[in-house]
Amino acid sequence: MQTQQNLDSLSGKLLIAMPGMGDPRFDRSVVYVCAHSDDGAMGLIVNKPATDLDAGDLLRQIGVEPSSDMRPITIHFGGPVEHGRGFVLHSADYAAPTSTLKVDDRIGMTATMDILEDIANGGGPKDALLLLGYSGWGPGQLESELQENGWLTADASHDLVFGTDAGGKWNAALASLGIDPLLLSASGGRA
Repeated sequence: MQTQQNLDSLSGKLLIAMPGMGDPRFDRSVVYVCAHSDDGAMGLIVNKPATDLDAGDLLRQIGVEPSSDMRPITIHFGGPVEHGRGFVLHSADYAAPTSTLKVDDRIGMTATMDILEDIANGGGPKDALLLLGYSGWGPGQLESELQENGWLTADASHDLVFGTDAGGKWNAALASLGIDPLLLSASGGRA
């Protein structure tokens, strides 16, 4: 039985959308996988900023008043599931005692108000992305999409996850695999 600790787990890896994957919501997406097991997978898109949303305004809407010490944080579209639900993907220097999912030794994910309050007060993690919605797959669904050439997988580096050039993350993720995006085909085959 595959578990999250199993070597086959994609937790802590990146999924890179292939051209022509068929789902426009994931076009040129780079997804950080937070959890992957026999029960399915959950990830957050790290390269789709929500340019029409302001973190300070969003925090005020949920009753958290940003201080003048708050560091800038960009809001991203995390995926097509539960758009009203927020997640903070962050460096491992921050951990809420009962609510942080430690994905690996470098990155955690927290989805509770305490991290938003800490960020608003100028504290919280050194590096963070605020994401609305998430990407989810049922049992075997992600594995099927991988077999159908919908995604490539890559190791997640700090810069690929938290870098500020969201528009360049898809190309950078492909480059980390030694792949030129211009040479990718929208169709795949099996030998």
